[in-house]
Amino acid sequence: MEKIAFLGLGHMGAAMARRLLAAGFPLTVWNRTAEKAEPLVAEGATLAASPAEAVRDADVVITMLANPAALDAVADAIAPELRRGTTWVEMSTVGPDVVKELAGRLGEGVTFVDAPVAGSTDKAAAGQLGILAGGELTGVGHVLVHMGTVTRTGPLGSGAALKLVVNTALLGGVALVAETMALADKLGIDEKVARTALANGPLGGAVGRAFAEDVHFATALAAKDVALATKVAELPVLDAVLEHYKRAAADPAVAGADIAKAVEHIRHSA
Repeated sequence: MEKIAFLGLGHMGAAMARRLLAAGFPLTVWNRTAEKAEPLVAEGATLAASPAEAVRDADVVITMLANPAALDAVADAIAPELRRGTTWVEMSTVGPDVVKELAGRLGEGVTFVDAPVAGSTDKAAAGQLGILAGGELTGVGHVLVHMGTVTRTGPLGSGAALKLVVNTALLGGVALVAETMALADKLGIDEKVARTALANGPLGGAVGRAFAEDVHFATALAAKDVALATKVAELPVLDAVLEHYKRAAADPAVAGADIAKAVEHIRHSA
């Protein structure tokens, strides 16, 4: 089986890496905070001291990092180490421009795939993510299926582009639920009655996510994702959504918490 290097063991990355380890792939892991790798090491993964060390002998490299800056730093370290025949699968949410820039740094014979994911930590743990894959998947499709259902989106960068569309729809819907609940509060409508009515309407999916438990999508990362989208086009509604998430993320108690906590912040700030 292919040797896999997995870089980035946050809430999502750790769950995804665990799926690959359970499937029997030889797995080397790296995370900026090494302690986060300890559970995977206890289950059989090898811990690398640096990104460069992690990828040196890998057949497949997977990155799942928090933002473009973190990815850029890791890319500087690993790009010179990737050997001919290696495939780098970039699964972070960073936008298509970053993806294309990274691909341009790579040496001859290295394949680059953008494959960001749709779904939260519960789906990651169950291997039920939606994987939005752009570029040439030959040689890695059988790896990705252990983490979820793969959708071929088109050429390189198309997966990252579609991820922005999917995330902004989700985050916009969740913010709208927060505002409509604030309106219900002002009008004196019982919370349970309001939630049930909204859940039975067109916003049903967003209502479920707005009040979800046992999942994790950090509010600060939500703000980052909406900001990526608003840089691409003039999107007045999403500009307003972005301000909601930025204000919520400015609260230290909310920034690292799931977006359900941002819903509370938006609702009670109205």
